[in-house]
Amino acid sequence: MAERVRIVEVGPRDGLQNEPQTVPTVVKLKFIGLLADAGLKTIEATAFVSPKWVPQMADHAELMRALERRDGVNYPVLVPNLRGFEAALAAGATEVAVFAASSETFSQRNINCSIAESLERFAPVFRAANVAGVRVRGYVSCVLGCPYEGAVEPARVADVAGRLFEAGCYEISLGDTIGVGTPSRTKAMIAAVAERVAVEHLAGHFHDTYGQALANIYAAMEAGVRVFDSSVSGLGGCPYAPGAAGNVATEDLVYMLEGMGVETGIVLDRLVAAGAFVCGKLGRETQSRVAKARGKAS
Repeated sequence: MAERVRIVEVGPRDGLQNEPQTVPTVVKLKFIGLLADAGLKTIEATAFVSPKWVPQMADHAELMRALERRDGVNYPVLVPNLRGFEAALAAGATEVAVFAASSETFSQRNINCSIAESLERFAPVFRAANVAGVRVRGYVSCVLGCPYEGAVEPARVADVAGRLFEAGCYEISLGDTIGVGTPSRTKAMIAAVAERVAVEHLAGHFHDTYGQALANIYAAMEAGVRVFDSSVSGLGGCPYAPGAAGNVATEDLVYMLEGMGVETGIVLDRLVAAGAFVCGKLGRETQSRVAKARGKAS
């Protein structure tokens, strides 16, 4: 099926931003370092968003300036608008991500504007990124269901993904924000999006609310996707998606891929250690099934 898969680790941003407590910058830096030690080459470090709305990311500039950058490792950051992009650029970011929804209601609840308005808001970001030589990745949320509208038509997902790609995103990450997808629906959605964006420019971002994340990843791989977002120990969720569970655990994803003979370049034991470290700082046990299983075995 595939010889190699690229994993985008989103724990330091998508994982920690949904935590009720604020994690000290020094802990985040250690966490990111451990993830790099495990072999991850793309680690989403933080988000340049308003501290009023996401206080857990308030240290974004401090973190990026203090970050020990490894050769061959990318540290993308999330930006909501031109102001966020300019702050990220000043802090040393070399890759950013923008985000849009495939659900109008979710877009209004999440970023207080329509889908069309959100895409217009990103236009100056793309222009500035092009001038600065900064790569832009795109996220599309609610691709398999919305907490307010229910099922989302694949054609709507394809339209938003296509517009982001045409605007300048090098890759589009398709997010099952509330974790309601199933393998058959995942394949149908990817097939629709692939008519606008070639599958080699697509990534999958699956949440595990109903325990379907790994099954959906397998289905996406059958459809040709070779890039997946995940969060160590399954950290994360969405503050605007009631009941949504965390991201698929990176440990579980690597374990599955290794069992399939697919290369990831990641050392599982080191990855488990990174998850144990951050969960210890959060005052809870690791959520990863792999980590739990290994802990019992030892």
